[in-house]
Amino acid sequence: MDGEKTTATEVLSADIMRIMEMIPHRYPFLMIDRAIEIVPDKSATGIKNVSINENYFQGHFPRQPVMPGVLIIESMAQTAAVLVVQTLGPSAAGKLVYFMLVDEARFRKPVVPGDQLHVHVSKLQNRRNVWKFKCEAKVNGQLMAEAVIAAMIMDE
Repeated sequence: MDGEKTTATEVLSADIMRIMEMIPHRYPFLMIDRAIEIVPDKSATGIKNVSINENYFQGHFPRQPVMPGVLIIESMAQTAAVLVVQTLGPSAAGKLVYFMLVDEARFRKPVVPGDQLHVHVSKLQNRRNVWKFKCEAKVNGQLMAEAVIAAMIMDE
């Protein structure tokens, strides 16, 4: 893996090519560019470099571009999916992850072109193929959005 490092607790990272091996999302719906600080079965941080070239900025909003909140939630889900695949191993790579719950979602400040969104997900629980996470999205250490999400890993 790109930039892999190991400590007493295994900490990993994944570049965009590795992310595309792990989850099935592709442009224009791939919402993370890198994953850092992946601690299997615990937490991960995804990075989304927000660019004015994103297709959604053409309509949301042309005079004052703002990243849609649902896409921030999607970046949380994709970061969580990377954590799940890293935890479960290669047999989980490419499997579909379906949203089951978005709860306690709060959008604190707008995310705009030029921002680097750091999406931190922490596993709250896992029962069989259902996973629940606490998620926070930050720019320069400032909380922009947060949510609790749950998803189910599906065999195709």
